[in-house]
Amino acid sequence: MNSKRTLFLIEVAIFTALALVLDLLPFLSFKLWAQGGSISFAMIPVFIVAFRWGLKGGLVSGFLFGVLQVALGTAWIMHPVQGFIDYGLAFTVLGFAGLFANKVKQNVKDGNTSGFISAITLGVLLACTLRFAAHFIAGIVFFDSLIDGMNVWVYSLVYNGSYLIPSFIINTIVVGFLFNKRPKLITATN
Repeated sequence: MNSKRTLFLIEVAIFTALALVLDLLPFLSFKLWAQGGSISFAMIPVFIVAFRWGLKGGLVSGFLFGVLQVALGTAWIMHPVQGFIDYGLAFTVLGFAGLFANKVKQNVKDGNTSGFISAITLGVLLACTLRFAAHFIAGIVFFDSLIDGMNVWVYSLVYNGSYLIPSFIINTIVVGFLFNKRPKLITATN
């Protein structure tokens, strides 16, 4: 196995495990709802992998992060399809931030701070929007029987937006700060 592939596998494993640890630590994750959903730093390691290794690294790390939550029993699953959407799909799509990896890397190399911050923001926004869409759909389909007196579309929108919007902001700021302070974090894979 070549050294770049080995580095890829090691980084995906380590950063995915770090995402899980960040999700489990109560002082780093503010749980809003009993059925899941928290404002946390847990997506940051997945975004680091996505921006370092591109789409493939991000998708693999996001998928593994979702699967590990199910394996450890921290997932809230009421139906297998809902579980797949909320954990398999919703966390995998975080890897789509990797579509902006080359733009982030190029802007870091060029010393274009506003360019790489913009690319990071767009990548995290895309990933969080796709994650929101997955949770929103699962909420509409599977939470209809759990709520009384409220439109399920509004409920799912408020429920999922209440933690994903702050998480988007926090993750964008922290990832941008990390790459700004340590540009080699993003350029070391080349």
